[in-house]
Amino acid sequence: MSTTKRALGSILGTVALIATLGAAPADADHAQPPGPVHAGSEYGWGRAPVNYTFIGSLDRSQWKVSRQGKVGNQHGMLTLLAGRHGTVRATEQTRGRAVGRWETRIRHRQYVHRNTPYRVLIELVPAGDRKGYCGARNVALASYTPGVNKAGHYIRTRPDNRFVARKGLNLSDNQWHTFAVEVTRERISWFVDSHVVSTEKRKDALSGVPFAVRYTMEAEPGKRMNESRIQMDWLRYWTLKNPDTKSTAAPRPERKTYRDGCAGRG
Repeated sequence: MSTTKRALGSILGTVALIATLGAAPADADHAQPPGPVHAGSEYGWGRAPVNYTFIGSLDRSQWKVSRQGKVGNQHGMLTLLAGRHGTVRATEQTRGRAVGRWETRIRHRQYVHRNTPYRVLIELVPAGDRKGYCGARNVALASYTPGVNKAGHYIRTRPDNRFVARKGLNLSDNQWHTFAVEVTRERISWFVDSHVVSTEKRKDALSGVPFAVRYTMEAEPGKRMNESRIQMDWLRYWTLKNPDTKSTAAPRPERKTYRDGCAGRG
């Protein structure tokens, strides 16, 4: 193929990717529409005092994005678009909450499958200007690679603690899932599609840091990535005011070591 044709193909691919933020009918883009059942409804958390529904233009006072033009709203969904290179992030701008319940509904799509897939991360990270120590204080509601059909979740605390578990899951394109985490002063519980899957009570897993939500499509440095997107139908936060109406007993994650921490802000 000539250089001119390759360049044209690249331009057309980029245009097609950006066009997914365009003006198709809202209902046409909601294949397998999300239903009302999720951890918040199943465990009696009540009305969420913080409820992002992503209607209208993205509020830049609420969300900080890593790459302009790659993050926006599409038909009431927070949408992150990723091309052939580069990580894309959207981070909630908040003073942070140290305890509570967070839940989100998400789907992904890969536009090509011949290159390296992005890693999808839904995390709680230290809010504001608090030090992150290169991820050493993060909590993941979900960490997965599209098509692998297994989603992980974890919590990391200083200096090098890592508690991690995984769950088999259908991670096909456009498949909706809900991921949630409940953080109290005594334990952390994770939920997938309205079911508790892990509960951790060891003191080393409880950092007490105020958190913000961060969505990431993480690229591998130097690799050509699959053009992809993730879309969040909603994000909700509940306090611990209402007790759980079901047991949160579940297997505890495996304890490991986090070796990528650092002394700086990170």
